Amino acid sequence: MGTYKIPRDTGGESRILMIFSWKALGYTFIGAIVGIPFFLIFSKIKFTIGIAFIAIFGFIGFSIGTFKIPEIDTFEVTRKTAGANIDEVIKRAIKFKIKGKKIYVYAKEEKDDE
Repeated sequence: MGTYKIPRDTGGESRILMIFSWKALGYTFIGAIVGIPFFLIFSKIKFTIGIAFIAIFGFIGFSIGTFKIPEIDTFEVTRKTAGANIDEVIKRAIKFKIKGKKIYVYAKEEKDDE
């Protein structure tokens, strides 16, 4: 018997160094850039503390770009957004704040056919 490769959808799954997707890599760089001012401040005290701040902010950026929100029944927020990417939830929250905390719902009226 011959062996056959089973095709699978790999769209958007391109990985760099096995853990970074393009989106996660971008968020990691953004986090590291946010950590640079802390590096400049704390490297005067000790160089390793400054590097640690860049690593911490880079990991926060990686987490935002990679992980999804878990479903925890005790918190209402996680029940409503469970399974969504963290960056998408942050984007929706920012849009919600910018638009004046209003949500527009478009509903169709149902007519009783009697």
